[in-house]
Amino acid sequence: PDNSRYSHNLRNQEATKWRCPARITATPKLDEKNVPVANQFVVSIADDCPLGVHEARVLTPLGVSSSRVFSVGALPEVIQSKPTVAPESAMTLQLNSLCNATTPVRAANHYRVAAKQGQRVIVDCAAPGIDSKLTPVLIIADAEGHDLVVQRRGELLDFDVPSDGEYIIKIHDLTFLGGAEFFYRLAVYELAAGVSPQRLPATSAVNTGSWPPFAYTGDTAINEVEPNNQTPQKIALPCEVTASFAEAADVDTYEFAAEKGEVWWIEVASQRLGRPTDPSVIIQRVVESGTSESLVDVAELSDIPSPVKVSSNHYSYDGPPYNFGSTDVLGKLEIPVTGRYRLQVLDLFGGTRNDPRNVYRLVVRRAQPDFAIVAWGLHMELRNGDRNALSKPLALRPGATVAMEVIAIRRDGFDGEIDLAMDDLPDGVTAQGLKIGKGSSRGILLVTADEGAPAGHSIAKVFGSAEINGKQEMRTCAVASMCWPVKDHGQEIPAPRLLVDVPVSVGSTEPAPLSIFAREKKTYEAIAGTSLTIPMIHARRSEYSGMSISMTTFGAGFEGNPAFDLPLDAEKSDATLDLAKLKTPPGEYVVTFYGSAVVKYVSSQQPDAKSVDIVDIIVSEPISIRVLAEQKK
Repeated sequence: PDNSRYSHNLRNQEATKWRCPARITATPKLDEKNVPVANQFVVSIADDCPLGVHEARVLTPLGVSSSRVFSVGALPEVIQSKPTVAPESAMTLQLNSLCNATTPVRAANHYRVAAKQGQRVIVDCAAPGIDSKLTPVLIIADAEGHDLVVQRRGELLDFDVPSDGEYIIKIHDLTFLGGAEFFYRLAVYELAAGVSPQRLPATSAVNTGSWPPFAYTGDTAINEVEPNNQTPQKIALPCEVTASFAEAADVDTYEFAAEKGEVWWIEVASQRLGRPTDPSVIIQRVVESGTSESLVDVAELSDIPSPVKVSSNHYSYDGPPYNFGSTDVLGKLEIPVTGRYRLQVLDLFGGTRNDPRNVYRLVVRRAQPDFAIVAWGLHMELRNGDRNALSKPLALRPGATVAMEVIAIRRDGFDGEIDLAMDDLPDGVTAQGLKIGKGSSRGILLVTADEGAPAGHSIAKVFGSAEINGKQEMRTCAVASMCWPVKDHGQEIPAPRLLVDVPVSVGSTEPAPLSIFAREKKTYEAIAGTSLTIPMIHARRSEYSGMSISMTTFGAGFEGNPAFDLPLDAEKSDATLDLAKLKTPPGEYVVTFYGSAVVKYVSSQQPDAKSVDIVDIIVSEPISIRVLAEQKK
């Protein structure tokens, strides 16, 4: 094949477009005859490449692949070539180095490190945060293999060396799984006393997309002053506080004065900062009676719920397997009486943990209406448990349309409409958003490649815009994806994360199996309380399993429309909207129709071979509808 089709570009987080100069590049590996070795590349990392995690993808004639994390670090690195399942076979590691390895099945890897009394040694393992399936258990043992310190919660080990000698580091999966998909990066380094260790770079969880608020900088934050458990720390509103749940059962108390009728919004970030915490806030009014004081509960604030119903089984039968909610806090405080108030912040998971790294940010502000949005590929509701589509990238066939769910977290009372759009798309690709309706939390973004779209790729941007306080505001939309395809939901829980960027590609080998359009490009009109029929035409290019597929309706106010069958062997069909049952009020609307089908593909590279795939079938262009007021008799 033409090697240029398989060029591999690893982008850094600072680049804004695919074509920007990359600090990480790859070229096909050549054999002794100067012929490319199949599926192997030589990766070059520039001296000025930023440290951290980068997205790595492969580009083929079908388009761009899903990503894997490519890690760039500062420590000297080694690769473990074979398992070391016993202390006597332990691999020797130098202090201040990093080892790349995989865990063996039903066993642990062992490493031997020399250290001196009084040294502070940090042992950290990057695994889930670099797209590994490993849930690491870290153990430091003496030279004979007797355990000294154990960490099973995915945290690092902070070890004060008791005496000169060699120590054994053990690592295994929590359930002793192993193999190529259970890889890790194990860092062992010395750190000075009093310095807070930094975790190895990792990807971001889906819920981190709602932090920080757009206007938050942290520049005006004050520091927590301990002890503030029984003796409240005085603060003046509005304020921002940087603090931590350093001690077990730590309860931080702040006191402020407020006037009756004031409204304040309180937000706490901790889990969204990557900490295993569950913050809770209690606000109490101080009641004075002579020389004594009593406290009256005013409000209790806890989790930020998911804006949409999430799958009950971490899968996709009754909702998306992505959760934009958080155990952090976001809520409103209305002051009932002028006086003094106390605000307590505690970690519901922190009863037995002493960890100063469990930091939080407390923000108390007047209303600043705003929103945060995240998008992901629309999950498919299938019959057989196969969820490979959860990890598919935006790799479009010419003539295809894919849908993305866009979910909003609304801040401080904002309930307006949010328009959705994409920018910097490849040639021949367009995106149209079905807006997030007033007071709603879910919208749909359609990405379409024209039937004649040329092969190409780009790094796109997803964003939402809304009118806030009389001004049009735009917010960038984070995009989430699965780390791995999920073939058996009974054996594996999906692992979603945020992407660093949003690549969109158009393939060069196969067209979409079916494209559907409204028969006329116009605004369809109907009177409120009647039915509206929308004629559609089909452009069929493949064979299917089955004679019809069930189609559902997307669009604010229309998602209650009953599912209907679309014939796969016809050139046209009709979609009907019952405006009476939907109780659709007069107004302007945009809808589309969605389903999935089993397609028999004929590959252009192998004309005699047929492959079967499950694909989205989506009306290629949103349909504009105008509902008119009922006419007088």
